[in-house]
Amino acid sequence: MIDIRGLAYFVAQIDDLAEWKHYAENVLGMMTSTAPGGGLYIKMDERPFRILVVQGAERRYLASGWELAGEDAFKAALAELDAKGVGYALADAATVAQRGMQAVAVVTDPSGNRHELCWGHLSDCQPFVSPQGVPRFLTGDMGLGHTVMPAPNFDATAAFFRDVLGFGLSDIFNFRPDPAAPPVRIHFLHCNNARHHSLAIAEYPVPSGCVHVMVEVDSMTEVGRAHDRRIAHKVPLSATLGQHLNDRMISFYMKTPSGFDLEYGYGGLQCDWERHNAFEFTRVSIWGHDFGVGQQEQAA
Repeated sequence: MIDIRGLAYFVAQIDDLAEWKHYAENVLGMMTSTAPGGGLYIKMDERPFRILVVQGAERRYLASGWELAGEDAFKAALAELDAKGVGYALADAATVAQRGMQAVAVVTDPSGNRHELCWGHLSDCQPFVSPQGVPRFLTGDMGLGHTVMPAPNFDATAAFFRDVLGFGLSDIFNFRPDPAAPPVRIHFLHCNNARHHSLAIAEYPVPSGCVHVMVEVDSMTEVGRAHDRRIAHKVPLSATLGQHLNDRMISFYMKTPSGFDLEYGYGGLQCDWERHNAFEFTRVSIWGHDFGVGQQEQAA
């Protein structure tokens, strides 16, 4: 079984890198620098980057970077892909250098999402100093946060993550916008760390290539301060402040310059997977999280 340790990074695309630079520094409270080969590094901890933004005509999410423990784990992952008949491509030297890894293997899931298996991140030992005074983001062994991917080919995609990439099921939500129609399935998945979910898959297409990504801070105060910065910089709100039922995260959602949403949260559940029981929850949040505001802003 492939042993994924966490979400190392994600890659987004935009036609104007300056928009992401402004958003990262002034709203998210993260640092930026120029990436090798062009593009923008966005730094949120001791690593040189956790978000890579590249230049391109289409505003969208491009790839998720999944970290393995080392070279042996990487070779074992390639052997597993071979054994399961899953095609992959080893990234070229320029891509590996831009990702700041020792090696990268690219696979595509049955719904067309790009995933980059990688190992051996570069470290320059430079501290994270937020331009907005954010003390820290919760990353480390749990990865940068989580990502939620479109999975219109749901059954095959769920099987791919379970049987090939080795993710485990954290819990299930069956979304029922029409009680008379079959539910829209959303599965929340964990890898080999304590974060409640590093990945979720949703049974519908998304033009931007991602439903949302999540970053986590260490206090409710920092969520509130980020919300104030969102207002000051006129970033569209996608969902009001609330607390999720499944992972207990207190958060709000806003648009990124690449068109997908970003959840900015605090207090996410950390699990002991030997004791956790997967379950189905029947409402998204204990309180708050009105996603209707995002639809209202789009209509306006």
